[in-house]
Amino acid sequence: MNAPVLVINCGSSSIKYALIDSDPQAPRLEGIAERLGSEDARLKGKNSAGDRFSQPLPGADHTQALNAILERMEGRLPAAVGHRIVHGGEHFTQAALIDASVIAAIQTTAALAPLHNPANLAGIAATQNVFPDLPQVAVFDTAFHQTMPSRAYRYALPESLYAEHGIRRYGFHGTSHAYVSQRAGELSSRGTGGWLTAHLGNGCSTSAVWNNQSQDTSMGLTPLEGLVMGTRSGDVDPGLHAHLHRQLGWSLDKIDDVLNKESGLLGLSGLTNDMREIEEAAEQGHAAAQLAVEVFCYRIAKSLAGLSCALPQLDGVIFTGGIGENSPIVRRNVLSLMPHFGFALDNDANEETIRGKEGKLDGASHEGPQVWVIPTDEEGRIAMETRHCLETCV
Repeated sequence: MNAPVLVINCGSSSIKYALIDSDPQAPRLEGIAERLGSEDARLKGKNSAGDRFSQPLPGADHTQALNAILERMEGRLPAAVGHRIVHGGEHFTQAALIDASVIAAIQTTAALAPLHNPANLAGIAATQNVFPDLPQVAVFDTAFHQTMPSRAYRYALPESLYAEHGIRRYGFHGTSHAYVSQRAGELSSRGTGGWLTAHLGNGCSTSAVWNNQSQDTSMGLTPLEGLVMGTRSGDVDPGLHAHLHRQLGWSLDKIDDVLNKESGLLGLSGLTNDMREIEEAAEQGHAAAQLAVEVFCYRIAKSLAGLSCALPQLDGVIFTGGIGENSPIVRRNVLSLMPHFGFALDNDANEETIRGKEGKLDGASHEGPQVWVIPTDEEGRIAMETRHCLETCV
Protein backbone atom coordinates (compact mmCIF):
# COMPACT_ATOMS: atom_id res chain seq x y z
CA MET A 1 0.00 0.00 0.00
CA ASN A 2 1.73 3.17 -1.21
CA ALA A 3 -0.92 5.77 -0.36
CA PRO A 4 -0.52 7.72 2.90
CA VAL A 5 -1.92 6.59 6.23
CA LEU A 6 -3.66 9.03 8.53
CA VAL A 7 -2.55 8.35 12.11
CA ILE A 8 -4.99 9.49 14.80
CA ASN A 9 -4.26 9.79 18.52
CA CYS A 10 -7.51 10.90 20.09
CA GLY A 11 -7.95 12.30 23.59
CA SER A 12 -11.08 13.42 25.37
CA SER A 13 -10.65 16.99 24.09
CA SER A 14 -7.95 16.64 21.44
CA ILE A 15 -6.96 14.91 18.22
CA LYS A 16 -3.29 14.55 17.38
CA TYR A 17 -2.80 13.59 13.73
CA ALA A 18 -0.11 12.82 11.15
CA LEU A 19 -0.45 11.97 7.47
CA ILE A 20 2.43 9.59 6.75
CA ASP A 21 3.50 8.50 3.29
CA SER A 22 5.06 5.10 2.58
CA ASP A 23 8.23 6.97 1.59
CA PRO A 24 9.92 7.87 4.91
CA GLN A 25 11.53 10.91 3.28
CA ALA A 26 8.19 12.41 2.21
CA PRO A 27 7.12 15.47 4.22
CA ARG A 28 4.49 14.83 6.90
CA LEU A 29 1.36 16.82 7.46
CA GLU A 30 0.84 16.83 11.20
CA GLY A 31 -0.72 18.74 14.01
CA ILE A 32 -3.21 18.75 16.85
CA ALA A 33 -6.78 19.89 17.36
CA GLU A 34 -7.04 20.84 21.03
CA ARG A 35 -9.51 22.15 23.59
CA LEU A 36 -12.35 20.56 21.61
CA GLY A 37 -15.82 21.38 22.87
CA SER A 38 -14.77 24.83 24.06
CA GLU A 39 -14.78 28.25 22.46
CA ASP A 40 -10.97 28.13 22.58
CA ALA A 41 -10.76 25.05 20.33
CA ARG A 42 -7.97 25.37 17.78
CA LEU A 43 -6.21 23.37 15.07
CA LYS A 44 -2.42 23.78 14.99
CA GLY A 45 0.13 22.07 12.80
CA LYS A 46 2.45 22.28 9.84
CA ASN A 47 2.02 21.81 6.10
CA SER A 48 4.19 19.92 3.64
CA ALA A 49 6.53 22.92 3.30
CA GLY A 50 7.11 22.90 7.05
CA ASP A 51 5.18 26.13 7.60
CA ARG A 52 3.21 26.38 10.83
CA PHE A 53 -0.47 27.29 10.99
CA SER A 54 -3.07 27.94 13.68
CA GLN A 55 -6.79 27.87 12.94
CA PRO A 56 -9.57 28.71 15.44
CA LEU A 57 -12.32 26.06 15.72
CA PRO A 58 -14.71 27.60 18.29
CA GLY A 59 -17.00 24.99 19.82
CA ALA A 60 -15.81 22.23 17.47
CA ASP A 61 -16.39 18.59 18.41
CA HIS A 62 -14.27 15.64 17.25
CA THR A 63 -16.13 15.22 13.93
CA GLN A 64 -15.88 18.92 13.09
CA ALA A 65 -12.19 18.88 13.98
CA LEU A 66 -11.59 15.92 11.67
CA ASN A 67 -13.32 17.76 8.85
CA ALA A 68 -10.98 20.70 9.46
CA ILE A 69 -8.02 18.30 9.44
CA LEU A 70 -9.27 16.86 6.13
CA GLU A 71 -9.18 20.33 4.61
CA ARG A 72 -5.47 20.51 5.57
CA MET A 73 -4.56 17.31 3.68
CA GLU A 74 -3.50 19.27 0.55
CA GLY A 75 -5.34 16.80 -1.68
CA ARG A 76 -3.37 13.81 -0.30
CA LEU A 77 -6.29 11.67 0.80
CA PRO A 78 -5.34 8.74 3.04
CA ALA A 79 -5.85 5.11 2.06
CA ALA A 80 -6.44 4.05 5.68
CA VAL A 81 -6.62 5.38 9.22
CA GLY A 82 -4.45 4.03 12.02
CA HIS A 83 -5.70 4.69 15.56
CA ARG A 84 -3.54 4.70 18.67
CA ILE A 85 -5.42 2.72 21.32
CA VAL A 86 -3.87 2.82 24.78
CA HIS A 87 -5.16 -0.42 26.30
CA GLY A 88 -5.90 -3.65 24.47
CA GLY A 89 -5.80 -5.93 27.50
CA GLU A 90 -5.02 -9.53 26.58
CA HIS A 91 -7.30 -9.35 23.54
CA PHE A 92 -4.69 -8.03 21.12
CA THR A 93 -1.11 -9.06 20.42
CA GLN A 94 -0.92 -7.01 17.22
CA ALA A 95 -2.78 -4.35 15.26
CA ALA A 96 -6.37 -5.21 14.29
CA LEU A 97 -8.73 -4.16 11.54
CA ILE A 98 -11.54 -2.34 13.30
CA ASP A 99 -14.98 -3.94 13.23
CA ALA A 100 -17.80 -4.34 15.75
CA SER A 101 -15.99 -7.09 17.64
CA VAL A 102 -12.80 -5.02 17.98
CA ILE A 103 -14.78 -2.03 19.23
CA ALA A 104 -16.52 -4.27 21.78
CA ALA A 105 -13.16 -5.60 22.98
CA ILE A 106 -11.79 -2.06 23.39
CA GLN A 107 -14.90 -1.19 25.39
CA THR A 108 -14.33 -4.12 27.75
CA THR A 109 -10.85 -2.81 28.63
CA ALA A 110 -12.09 0.75 29.25
CA ALA A 111 -12.08 0.14 33.01
CA LEU A 112 -8.31 -0.43 32.81
CA ALA A 113 -7.76 2.87 30.98
CA PRO A 114 -10.74 5.10 31.83
CA LEU A 115 -8.99 8.29 30.72
CA HIS A 116 -7.85 6.88 27.39
CA ASN A 117 -9.94 4.10 25.87
CA PRO A 118 -13.29 5.97 25.86
CA ALA A 119 -11.55 8.90 24.12
CA ASN A 120 -9.92 6.50 21.64
CA LEU A 121 -13.36 5.03 20.90
CA ALA A 122 -14.77 8.52 20.35
CA GLY A 123 -11.99 9.10 17.84
CA ILE A 124 -12.88 5.90 15.99
CA ALA A 125 -16.55 6.89 15.82
CA ALA A 126 -15.75 10.39 14.58
CA THR A 127 -13.26 9.13 12.00
CA GLN A 128 -15.70 6.55 10.67
CA ASN A 129 -18.18 9.40 10.32
CA VAL A 130 -15.79 11.49 8.24
CA PHE A 131 -14.12 8.60 6.34
CA PRO A 132 -16.88 5.95 6.10
CA ASP A 133 -15.23 4.10 3.22
CA LEU A 134 -11.67 3.91 4.58
CA PRO A 135 -10.35 0.86 6.45
CA GLN A 136 -9.59 1.69 10.07
CA VAL A 137 -6.92 -0.10 12.09
CA ALA A 138 -6.39 -0.15 15.86
CA VAL A 139 -2.76 -0.16 17.05
CA PHE A 140 -2.40 -0.88 20.75
CA ASP A 141 0.16 0.50 23.22
CA THR A 142 -0.07 -2.77 25.15
CA ALA A 143 0.28 -5.20 22.22
CA PHE A 144 4.09 -5.09 22.03
CA HIS A 145 4.35 -6.24 25.65
CA GLN A 146 2.14 -9.30 25.16
CA THR A 147 5.32 -11.33 24.58
CA MET A 148 6.27 -10.93 28.26
CA PRO A 149 6.45 -14.26 30.12
CA SER A 150 4.07 -14.88 33.01
CA ARG A 151 6.88 -14.39 35.56
CA ALA A 152 7.08 -10.77 34.34
CA TYR A 153 3.41 -9.92 33.95
CA ARG A 154 1.75 -11.66 36.89
CA TYR A 155 1.23 -9.93 40.23
CA ALA A 156 1.50 -12.00 43.42
CA LEU A 157 -2.27 -11.83 43.94
CA PRO A 158 -5.02 -14.45 44.16
CA GLU A 159 -5.42 -16.33 40.87
CA SER A 160 -9.06 -15.29 40.58
CA LEU A 161 -8.11 -11.62 40.22
CA TYR A 162 -6.13 -12.48 37.13
CA ALA A 163 -8.41 -15.15 35.68
CA GLU A 164 -11.70 -13.31 36.23
CA HIS A 165 -10.70 -9.66 36.17
CA GLY A 166 -7.51 -9.45 34.10
CA ILE A 167 -5.42 -7.97 36.92
CA ARG A 168 -1.87 -8.26 35.60
CA ARG A 169 0.95 -6.11 34.22
CA TYR A 170 0.34 -4.93 30.65
CA GLY A 171 2.90 -2.21 29.93
CA PHE A 172 2.53 0.84 27.69
CA HIS A 173 4.51 2.99 25.22
CA GLY A 174 4.70 -0.20 23.16
CA THR A 175 4.97 1.54 19.78
CA SER A 176 7.91 3.60 21.07
CA HIS A 177 9.81 0.68 22.61
CA ALA A 178 9.16 -1.36 19.46
CA TYR A 179 10.37 1.40 17.14
CA VAL A 180 13.60 2.31 18.93
CA SER A 181 14.66 -1.29 19.61
CA GLN A 182 14.10 -2.23 15.98
CA ARG A 183 15.95 0.89 14.85
CA ALA A 184 18.88 0.02 17.14
CA GLY A 185 19.02 -3.39 15.48
CA GLU A 186 19.35 -1.64 12.13
CA LEU A 187 21.95 0.89 13.26
CA SER A 188 24.12 -1.17 15.58
CA SER A 189 26.66 -3.86 14.84
CA ARG A 190 25.00 -5.81 17.68
CA GLY A 191 21.84 -6.41 15.64
CA THR A 192 18.47 -7.02 17.32
CA GLY A 193 19.95 -8.71 20.42
CA GLY A 194 19.23 -7.49 23.93
CA TRP A 195 18.35 -3.84 24.49
CA LEU A 196 17.23 -1.81 27.47
CA THR A 197 14.98 0.99 26.26
CA ALA A 198 14.12 4.13 28.24
CA HIS A 199 11.17 6.20 26.99
CA LEU A 200 11.46 9.38 29.07
CA GLY A 201 8.97 12.21 28.69
CA ASN A 202 6.02 13.45 30.69
CA GLY A 203 5.15 9.76 30.80
CA CYS A 204 8.12 7.44 31.35
CA SER A 205 8.73 3.72 31.02
CA THR A 206 11.58 1.29 30.50
CA SER A 207 11.62 -2.06 28.76
CA ALA A 208 13.84 -5.08 28.18
CA VAL A 209 13.68 -6.16 24.53
CA TRP A 210 15.19 -9.37 23.17
CA ASN A 211 15.15 -9.97 19.39
CA ASN A 212 12.45 -7.30 18.95
CA GLN A 213 10.20 -8.85 21.61
CA SER A 214 9.38 -7.29 24.98
CA GLN A 215 10.51 -9.42 27.91
CA ASP A 216 9.57 -7.01 30.71
CA THR A 217 8.64 -3.37 31.23
CA SER A 218 8.22 -0.89 34.07
CA MET A 219 4.55 0.06 33.65
CA GLY A 220 1.90 -2.37 34.83
CA LEU A 221 -1.87 -2.65 35.02
CA THR A 222 -2.03 1.10 34.43
CA PRO A 223 0.44 3.77 33.26
CA LEU A 224 0.97 4.82 36.89
CA GLU A 225 3.32 1.97 37.82
CA GLY A 226 7.08 2.28 37.45
CA LEU A 227 9.27 5.34 37.03
CA VAL A 228 8.90 8.86 38.35
CA MET A 229 7.13 10.87 35.63
CA GLY A 230 6.05 14.44 35.00
CA THR A 231 3.07 14.42 37.36
CA ARG A 232 2.79 10.68 38.12
CA SER A 233 4.38 9.16 41.20
CA GLY A 234 5.40 5.84 39.71
CA ASP A 235 5.94 3.06 42.25
CA VAL A 236 4.74 3.70 45.79
CA ASP A 237 4.09 1.39 48.74
CA PRO A 238 0.79 -0.44 48.02
CA GLY A 239 -0.20 0.39 51.59
CA LEU A 240 -0.04 4.13 50.88
CA HIS A 241 -3.67 4.28 49.78
CA ALA A 242 -4.95 2.80 53.04
CA HIS A 243 -2.57 4.98 55.07
CA LEU A 244 -3.71 8.22 53.40
CA HIS A 245 -7.33 7.22 53.81
CA ARG A 246 -6.95 6.41 57.51
CA GLN A 247 -4.69 9.31 58.47
CA LEU A 248 -6.01 12.10 56.22
CA GLY A 249 -9.47 10.87 55.33
CA TRP A 250 -8.72 11.02 51.62
CA SER A 251 -11.05 9.18 49.25
CA LEU A 252 -9.74 6.76 46.62
CA ASP A 253 -10.55 9.34 43.93
CA LYS A 254 -8.53 11.98 45.79
CA ILE A 255 -5.57 9.63 46.23
CA ASP A 256 -5.70 8.59 42.58
CA ASP A 257 -5.82 12.22 41.51
CA VAL A 258 -2.80 13.15 43.65
CA LEU A 259 -0.71 10.21 42.44
CA ASN A 260 -1.53 10.90 38.79
CA LYS A 261 -1.66 14.69 38.59
CA GLU A 262 0.22 16.23 41.55
CA SER A 263 3.20 13.94 42.05
CA GLY A 264 6.31 12.98 40.06
CA LEU A 265 8.67 15.78 39.07
CA LEU A 266 6.01 18.35 39.89
CA GLY A 267 5.47 16.99 43.38
CA LEU A 268 9.17 16.60 44.19
CA SER A 269 10.30 19.95 42.83
CA GLY A 270 7.26 21.97 43.87
CA LEU A 271 7.84 23.94 40.66
CA THR A 272 6.84 22.24 37.43
CA ASN A 273 6.65 18.94 35.56
CA ASP A 274 8.99 20.27 32.83
CA MET A 275 12.47 18.74 33.18
CA ARG A 276 14.06 21.63 31.29
CA GLU A 277 12.89 24.12 33.90
CA ILE A 278 13.78 21.77 36.75
CA GLU A 279 17.35 21.33 35.44
CA GLU A 280 17.73 25.11 35.21
CA ALA A 281 16.49 25.56 38.78
CA ALA A 282 18.77 22.75 40.00
CA GLU A 283 21.80 24.42 38.41
CA GLN A 284 20.88 27.61 40.28
CA GLY A 285 20.90 25.74 43.58
CA HIS A 286 17.19 25.01 44.10
CA ALA A 287 17.32 22.08 46.55
CA ALA A 288 13.94 20.56 45.69
CA ALA A 289 14.74 20.70 41.97
CA GLN A 290 18.08 19.00 42.63
CA LEU A 291 16.30 16.26 44.55
CA ALA A 292 13.77 15.82 41.74
CA VAL A 293 16.57 15.24 39.23
CA GLU A 294 18.34 12.82 41.57
CA VAL A 295 15.23 10.75 42.32
CA PHE A 296 14.19 10.72 38.65
CA CYS A 297 17.58 9.46 37.45
CA TYR A 298 18.06 6.98 40.32
CA ARG A 299 14.70 5.34 39.65
CA ILE A 300 15.51 5.01 35.94
CA ALA A 301 18.88 3.40 36.67
CA LYS A 302 17.33 1.10 39.26
CA SER A 303 14.64 0.04 36.77
CA LEU A 304 17.11 -0.57 33.94
CA ALA A 305 19.36 -2.60 36.23
CA GLY A 306 16.43 -4.75 37.31
CA LEU A 307 15.16 -5.23 33.77
CA SER A 308 18.58 -6.50 32.68
CA CYS A 309 17.64 -9.76 34.43
CA ALA A 310 15.17 -10.40 31.59
CA LEU A 311 17.87 -10.40 28.88
CA PRO A 312 20.15 -13.35 27.95
CA GLN A 313 22.76 -10.74 27.05
CA LEU A 314 22.96 -6.96 27.21
CA ASP A 315 23.90 -5.23 23.97
CA GLY A 316 23.07 -1.70 25.02
CA VAL A 317 20.71 0.95 26.30
CA ILE A 318 18.56 3.32 24.24
CA PHE A 319 17.29 6.72 25.40
CA THR A 320 14.21 8.18 23.71
CA GLY A 321 11.26 10.49 24.39
CA GLY A 322 11.41 14.24 25.01
CA ILE A 323 13.72 13.96 28.04
CA GLY A 324 15.67 10.94 26.84
CA GLU A 325 16.44 12.63 23.53
CA ASN A 326 17.21 16.10 24.86
CA SER A 327 18.72 15.88 28.35
CA PRO A 328 22.45 15.12 28.44
CA ILE A 329 22.24 15.60 32.23
CA VAL A 330 19.72 12.80 32.69
CA ARG A 331 21.60 10.41 30.40
CA ARG A 332 24.90 11.10 32.16
CA ASN A 333 23.40 10.75 35.63
CA VAL A 334 21.59 7.50 34.82
CA LEU A 335 24.68 5.83 33.38
CA SER A 336 26.88 7.04 36.25
CA LEU A 337 24.63 5.04 38.59
CA MET A 338 25.33 1.84 36.63
CA PRO A 339 29.16 1.62 36.60
CA HIS A 340 29.26 -2.18 36.92
CA PHE A 341 27.40 -2.64 33.60
CA GLY A 342 30.37 -1.52 31.53
CA PHE A 343 28.75 1.47 29.85
CA ALA A 344 30.98 4.24 28.54
CA LEU A 345 29.90 7.76 27.65
CA ASP A 346 31.56 10.13 25.21
CA ASN A 347 30.83 13.47 26.86
CA ASP A 348 31.07 15.48 23.64
CA ALA A 349 28.69 13.12 21.82
CA ASN A 350 26.32 13.22 24.78
CA GLU A 351 26.20 17.02 24.82
CA GLU A 352 25.75 17.29 21.06
CA THR A 353 23.03 14.66 20.63
CA ILE A 354 19.84 16.65 21.18
CA ARG A 355 16.93 18.13 19.20
CA GLY A 356 15.99 15.07 17.21
CA LYS A 357 19.50 13.81 16.55
CA GLU A 358 20.16 10.07 16.36
CA GLY A 359 23.50 8.91 17.67
CA LYS A 360 25.79 6.49 19.45
CA LEU A 361 27.21 7.98 22.63
CA ASP A 362 29.85 5.52 23.80
CA GLY A 363 32.65 6.18 21.31
CA ALA A 364 33.80 4.20 18.31
CA SER A 365 36.35 2.03 20.13
CA HIS A 366 34.16 0.98 23.07
CA GLU A 367 33.56 -2.78 23.18
CA GLY A 368 31.07 -2.99 26.05
CA PRO A 369 27.30 -2.44 25.94
CA GLN A 370 26.43 0.43 23.65
CA VAL A 371 24.62 3.68 24.43
CA TRP A 372 22.23 5.13 21.86
CA VAL A 373 19.89 8.07 21.53
CA ILE A 374 17.15 7.27 19.03
CA PRO A 375 14.30 9.77 18.58
CA THR A 376 11.06 7.86 18.79
CA ASP A 377 8.54 7.80 15.95
CA GLU A 378 5.35 6.40 17.39
CA GLU A 379 3.27 7.80 14.53
CA GLY A 380 5.58 6.19 11.97
CA ARG A 381 5.35 2.87 13.80
CA ILE A 382 1.54 3.10 13.89
CA ALA A 383 1.47 3.80 10.15
CA MET A 384 3.78 0.82 9.51
CA GLU A 385 1.63 -1.51 11.63
CA THR A 386 -1.50 -0.20 9.90
CA ARG A 387 -0.06 -1.04 6.48
CA HIS A 388 1.06 -4.46 7.67
CA CYS A 389 -2.38 -5.20 9.10
CA LEU A 390 -4.10 -4.27 5.85
CA GLU A 391 -1.71 -6.44 3.85
CA THR A 392 -2.22 -9.47 6.09
CA CYS A 393 -5.76 -9.03 7.46
CA VAL A 394 -7.75 -7.93 4.40
